[in-house]
Amino acid sequence: MENRAHALIAGLFVICFGAAALIVAHWFKGDSIEHDHYQVVSRESVTGLGLQASVYYRGVNIGKVNRIYFDPENMNQILIDIAIDGSIRLPSNIYAQLGYQGITGLAYLQLRNDTEISPEILPEDARIQMHPSLLDEVTGYGQNILNNVNELVIKLHQLLNEDNQDKIANILKNIEKITRGFDGIADNIQPGLESFAKLTTESTILVNHLDDLLTEINQSMQKVNQQDGIIDSLTNSTQEIAATIPQLRKVSTGLIRNSQNLNRVLHQLEENPQMLLFGHPASQPGPGEAGFVAPSGNIQ
Repeated sequence: MENRAHALIAGLFVICFGAAALIVAHWFKGDSIEHDHYQVVSRESVTGLGLQASVYYRGVNIGKVNRIYFDPENMNQILIDIAIDGSIRLPSNIYAQLGYQGITGLAYLQLRNDTEISPEILPEDARIQMHPSLLDEVTGYGQNILNNVNELVIKLHQLLNEDNQDKIANILKNIEKITRGFDGIADNIQPGLESFAKLTTESTILVNHLDDLLTEINQSMQKVNQQDGIIDSLTNSTQEIAATIPQLRKVSTGLIRNSQNLNRVLHQLEENPQMLLFGHPASQPGPGEAGFVAPSGNIQ
């Protein structure tokens, strides 16, 4: 009986201990939250990212990394299975980037969307594209800068070889000679500049005189054009002459007629001077008038 009692007690202890262990394990696990599963696709290296790494969205821890493996269909891609809190609804325009925790080198996933948040919800088991992280971009830019600097150093080395150094030294000497020649030219040009300054001064004086002359001409033209001026006087005289011309024409016509009459009288006196004493002779009667005498001679 005593052995059976000990066995019963031991069995009860094991059962209680197992139940307690299950309760404690469940309490420590705390996995009572439902999760949605997604797959992140990366073509870049995921150095530092491990299992159970945190997944952040806008700075909030929303899930864990469950698995990291190569895509069996495309070995250039790395697939990362993540579990996200089921209460979180991710927008359809979301993407993933690697973030790093200080200087430890440990990485985590951060989900981001640079543009406005899409109203469409990302369906479960959808694929999320991985974009290069800021560190990757800086590393790439740094590598490009180093390559450019290397090429620049090589070109400078080629440019500054011994032959080119001699040529550069000769060019500097020639520049020095030309500079000295410019000094002499500047000394020769100085008197010309002074003469030019005097000429400029005299030109200014001449321009001022021309301005005065133009002002006087303008005033004279105003006087000529003003009322009762020279132009008005000439206009009135022209009008008076135009009115006198018809009268002069009548006088000249009368003089011509009188001159013709006088010529006719003088011609008659020249042919018959006795007209001055006896006047005009009586005119001979014509045919059919009294006293008409037919001329003598035979009429053929």
